Amino acid sequence: MEKEANNVKSLTEVPEICHTPDVPVVGAGKQIVLFIAILAGFITPFDGSAVNIALPALGAEFHMNAIALSWVATAYLLSSALFLVPFGKIADIYGRKKIFLYGIAIFSISSLTMTMVSSTEMLIGVRAVQGIGSAMIFGTGVAIVTSVFPPGERGKALGTYITAVYIGLSIGPLLGGAMTQYLGWRSIFFVNVPIGITTILLILLKLKGEWAECRGEKFDLTGSVIYGAAVVAVMYGFSILPEFKGVALIVMGILGVIIFALYEMRIPSPVLDITLLTKNRIFAFSNLSALINYSATFAVTFLLSLDLQYTKGFTPEYAGIILVAQPVIMAMVSPIAGRLSDRIEPRIVASAGMTFTALGLFLLIFLTETTPIWHLIITLVILGVGFGLFSSPNTNAIMSSVDKRFYGVASGMNGTMRLLGQMLSMGIAMMIFAIVIGPVEITPEYYPQFVLSLHYAFILFTAFCVVGVFTSLVRGKSSSIAHASIPEKGKK
Repeated sequence: MEKEANNVKSLTEVPEICHTPDVPVVGAGKQIVLFIAILAGFITPFDGSAVNIALPALGAEFHMNAIALSWVATAYLLSSALFLVPFGKIADIYGRKKIFLYGIAIFSISSLTMTMVSSTEMLIGVRAVQGIGSAMIFGTGVAIVTSVFPPGERGKALGTYITAVYIGLSIGPLLGGAMTQYLGWRSIFFVNVPIGITTILLILLKLKGEWAECRGEKFDLTGSVIYGAAVVAVMYGFSILPEFKGVALIVMGILGVIIFALYEMRIPSPVLDITLLTKNRIFAFSNLSALINYSATFAVTFLLSLDLQYTKGFTPEYAGIILVAQPVIMAMVSPIAGRLSDRIEPRIVASAGMTFTALGLFLLIFLTETTPIWHLIITLVILGVGFGLFSSPNTNAIMSSVDKRFYGVASGMNGTMRLLGQMLSMGIAMMIFAIVIGPVEITPEYYPQFVLSLHYAFILFTAFCVVGVFTSLVRGKSSSIAHASIPEKGKK
């Protein structure tokens, strides 16, 4: 008991330096931390997936055109990506629990505000604020779980956390559709409020200690602004492809990333230590693999939803029931994969997941108007197994490859790869539609071109995953069992 008390006490007494030994929370405290992370990990993906179902209702009430409607989702994604890494660094300096708590509060308050919006501009603006809250949650949630659970237990904990994310994604379309139909679209946002309040109370009453291994370090505001501008340019550019403006923004964003990297290497306290990417092979290739995986998979549900409703003639509800097979399998496999990554090399488990994903995407290349539903469901199950096997071990590899003073930044970087991958995936799908079909409504006479577009998209996504298998395998021996870190600056 005395040992446990000393461990908890040491969490609150963080030295004014950027490197301290890991002191994990012990006993029931770890489970409380995980439960709090699960609640937070559920509400944000649930909100995002449920809102997508409610978009037609939103558009009807506010008389929004297609472009304005797309900004309901885009504003959320852009603000999340803009703040993920900076808030991860702020959390490392000022305390992860503090930023996590503020993030839950901002997300809950903005969710309540969404139930009272009265204009399109206010709707999009509040969604951007929601994205800021989401960035604070995702930029610290994984970092806190990693701080609390030592190597050997970390994969299982991260797998459980990611399962909550998948459950939110799974029931979002089904529950969101029912709530929109019977209670109105505002109910989707209102349900976040009691969950958020419960999480806040648990943090204040049960979550003892703080994690701030970089306390006293100066925050890099200039680097954060350069980083944010570059990320927004790239993400927004992908969202408007194949317009020339989109290509120009992507090029500008890439140049911004280069300028950001050069600047970060010249200052003593960077928002993102570039040696994480240049000297830490596991961290660099694990994040690249995450980017590839999300780029290859995020648009699949969108494309199959259109296929089921257009060429198969199914209702949105029936299409949603079919498509839920993939996230349900993800939720079942993810905790198993997390436990495996505590005992087996994470790169082996993650690479196996990427291989399953490539197989599932390859099978979708042959999708036609007469493809039986059982064939599609089997393919979705394969994709679910693939992504479930990949995500938890890959996250475990990322977080275990860095020193604890980088946990917030690593968590934010991982989340940024997810958002960039999502935007890239949708940008590719939209670009293929624009080239093959053109700016026309998808009507029966255009179904052959629509199916051809699907083939091109799935060929490209399969190729992505084949490359992803390689990047996942070459990352090197991971450290989920024996903790590893990059060299400190100035040391060899």
